[in-house]
Amino acid sequence: MTLEPMPSAAELAAYLEARGEMAKPANLHLLRLAKLREARLQISPEEYLLRVEQAHADLMRLGDFWKGRESEAFGGIYSPSALIEPLPGSPEDR
Repeated sequence: MTLEPMPSAAELAAYLEARGEMAKPANLHLLRLAKLREARLQISPEEYLLRVEQAHADLMRLGDFWKGRESEAFGGIYSPSALIEPLPGSPEDR
């Protein structure tokens, strides 16, 4: 079994931007972790651990926003969430 190489932060950003998925919170966390992985050798182990802990805490704060949106997050099927309606730019949006 061979592991695929991890994409660089720049490659991941280009991929997410091309798919129009740059603004999704979970994808922003993936990009943040990719950049942190690249900076790992330039920062102290304590600073690295602190940044990983901060990223984890931010990810956990996403909380209820993603509940009930599993089909969108994992299957690419959009279903509006009551937490973000009306959709930005829609006629109902002020």
